[in-house]
Amino acid sequence: MKKWVIGIAIATTINTLLGLPRALAQTVNLGVVKSPDNQADWSDITDRLQSTGVDYCVVDLSQVNQRSDLGNTQLLFLPNIERLEPEHLATLQEWMRQGGRVIVSGSVGIASQPEVRNRLRSLLGAYWGFGLSQPSRLKRLSISSPSWIPNAGLVGEVQGGVVIPASLEAQTAAVWNQPESPPAVVTTDQSIFFGWRWGVDGEDAAQMDVVWLRAALSRYNVTLTPGRMPNSSPPNCAATPVSPISRDQQRQANLSPPHPTPVPSEGDRLVLPAQTPANNWGTLTANEVTAMSRELENLIGRVESTLLRADAHNSEVGLLTQESVESLAGMSAKESEHGNQRHSHPNRTTVSALAQARIGLENFLGAVEQQDYTAARRQWINARRLLWDNYPMERQLAQPEIRAIWLDRGTIVKAKRKQDLVKLFDNLAKAGFNTVFFETVNASYPIYPSQVAPEQNPLVRGWDPLEAAVELAHERGMELHAWVWIFAAANQRHNALLNQPLDYPSPVLAAHPDWAIFDKQGRLFAPNTRKAFFDPAHPEVREYLMALLEEIATRYDVDGIQLDYIRYPFQDPRVNQTYGYGVAARQQFKERTGVDPIEVYPRDRTLWQQWTEFRIRQVDSFVASVSARLLSQRPDLILSAAVFPLPPAERQQRLQQNWEEWAKQGYIDLVVPMTYALDTEGLHSLTQPLLTESTLNRVLLIPGIRLLNLPDVVAVDQIQLLRDLPANGYAVFAVENLNENLHRIFQQTQGQPESTSTDPIPYRKPFQVAMDRFVALQQEWNFLVTNEQLAIDQDAFTEWVAQTEKLNQALNQLAMAPSPPLMRTAQAALATFRSQFPQWMQQQGMRHPYQVQVWENRLATIERLLNYGERTTLPENSPDAIKR
Repeated sequence: MKKWVIGIAIATTINTLLGLPRALAQTVNLGVVKSPDNQADWSDITDRLQSTGVDYCVVDLSQVNQRSDLGNTQLLFLPNIERLEPEHLATLQEWMRQGGRVIVSGSVGIASQPEVRNRLRSLLGAYWGFGLSQPSRLKRLSISSPSWIPNAGLVGEVQGGVVIPASLEAQTAAVWNQPESPPAVVTTDQSIFFGWRWGVDGEDAAQMDVVWLRAALSRYNVTLTPGRMPNSSPPNCAATPVSPISRDQQRQANLSPPHPTPVPSEGDRLVLPAQTPANNWGTLTANEVTAMSRELENLIGRVESTLLRADAHNSEVGLLTQESVESLAGMSAKESEHGNQRHSHPNRTTVSALAQARIGLENFLGAVEQQDYTAARRQWINARRLLWDNYPMERQLAQPEIRAIWLDRGTIVKAKRKQDLVKLFDNLAKAGFNTVFFETVNASYPIYPSQVAPEQNPLVRGWDPLEAAVELAHERGMELHAWVWIFAAANQRHNALLNQPLDYPSPVLAAHPDWAIFDKQGRLFAPNTRKAFFDPAHPEVREYLMALLEEIATRYDVDGIQLDYIRYPFQDPRVNQTYGYGVAARQQFKERTGVDPIEVYPRDRTLWQQWTEFRIRQVDSFVASVSARLLSQRPDLILSAAVFPLPPAERQQRLQQNWEEWAKQGYIDLVVPMTYALDTEGLHSLTQPLLTESTLNRVLLIPGIRLLNLPDVVAVDQIQLLRDLPANGYAVFAVENLNENLHRIFQQTQGQPESTSTDPIPYRKPFQVAMDRFVALQQEWNFLVTNEQLAIDQDAFTEWVAQTEKLNQALNQLAMAPSPPLMRTAQAALATFRSQFPQWMQQQGMRHPYQVQVWENRLATIERLLNYGERTTLPENSPDAIKR
């Protein structure tokens, strides 16, 4: 018998062992969604709701356009809704981001647009796979089931379908009583997915519907009532005032917030602490067991993904074509006579470690069940260590991607001369990096002799590191991007290095004190970051910075410019710690509003919001101006921004950085979020929301990894996570923390052999990279087919191979001769392929959900490359496009 999603199934034992988290509140408002999809069955649905004994309000889906349309609901039930429009999904995402929970039933979202289906899958953690051929009963998992699963709900037959877990957070709560035990109920912290149409079948189904909905409501602590009178009508949810779940309520519920916020580390660099529970030896809570189990499952998935990529990349398999399949069939016939030799594996220790880690996960959960928490921790630590010690690091496995690294001022200063930089660039090239962010302006000091800035960095006088770096990078096939501090004007740490007074405001602010901003107390340097900032509203500041950037772009053959500190200082309005009070800013704001912003406080909500928006506009407009001016002179220049991954509302309040707008408007090409975390789970929590945001699909995202205090194997693991997510590469901070061991690992896994040509860089040749990435996918698929490790039925296999060839041809033609018609053909072929891919991979997804999700993520990466290429390389197809 085949095993269904065993890793996710194991995780469900946690709820049985230690119980579910407390609910969000003692009383939760339930909203039931009505739409044309369930209109015909609405009378039966409402009758069954009355039998359930729950008080509820009705959400009319046709009237849902924004969060307020959901009223005061904290729990939504979507019975049998097959079509959601983009605006419905956006509202649901925002509502769930604020803590809302959902229960869904039936083939939810199946008639929606492909992009909506993909985003809904990510939101719910599962999706409707396919209908069962005959009615079936539910049964508990053979391992264990959550404690809230109703025994009475296991009787009665319904015509259901298979629910496919789509994330490692998803847990199978119940399965169908059929061969292979396909999932019937799948849950996450915020969702419950019933694999049948609720409220529409006969009497057996009625009892099952009522029992299961009551159990789901009890999971979220919804109070049951005697029900409404038959003639009474439930109210419309939108008629109730909105009162979203607060973060305090979430904490009281002992649930982790969906998007952890990094905490300050070393001034204004934010680093998310490790998400793994502290290594103490007391009792493990339910949330701790969940976190530990999830981390180990995720690590197993990443090691398997790495191993598959290395196997496929270093094998002789080629494209997945009908011809290759027929050839494989012939090989199989011969091998059946002489013995199959295709299953030998060069990484036997890794394969063995994976098997032992799975056993370790089961042993961990078993020890928890016995309440032997010391043994449980030991099993967990040993399993993780085993995987870390056997991580595949010896073979080439990287695909075409952006591999960037920040080359910091301290390392440049140590070089002393051009010859000292030679070895450094040699090492970076051997390690496979193709993009260097070279620190060019730091705290108002350029690293080069400038005719705009008043003073070059005194520690590099006598030579021009920027000129040398550009030459050395280009000689080695790397790109060099000038990394420039924009609004951060002075740094007390840098003053100490130059033997300057700590309060020295930099050569620029010393000459132009009216260019600075202050806090409400009149302080120039922020106490927490020890930096001083320019006033983004000052016209002379903007012109000075523009001239500096133009000097870099026109005097040096840099390939790009990265905007850093493109924001205001960190603030906390709750404690009156706010910035932006420069001479120009105060004057301009007062002219517009009649109020000096120094007199505005957060309690003055309207004025405070105006003051916040005023500062946001200063940064936004400067980025727009930089983009227009620099690209008019250097159309091939790549513009990027190093930004913070805080949630938009918090980020705009705390530092007035609105980088989503820059991306949507096409002002920048690369978004480099500083997603620094001390473990891989933390990195995942920071990057996942960014990489799945559909409004950002026309720029390239390369999340950042900070090496400081990060074990080498965790750095490798974090890079693999980004390769498994729909990212376009990664950026490492910084050269000063790149040790010899990590350099050796990079050289083995992503270094370019001297006998081969350099891979194209995504932001230069997006269509070629899209083609190459699809070829890499086909290598993995063909490798599994060759080794008989891909579960797929014959009809699906035949169609899959045909569509693969069609998409491969479309991408190849576009890469060879980019044009709008070929672009449209490739986009259509990719959209068709992505929409059918989950159905083709149904069986494989049940066995290896993580790997199938990785493949879907990589298809999403190809789509982003096409969108980016359409904007930047096909100007006749887009009025604001610029050829790169």
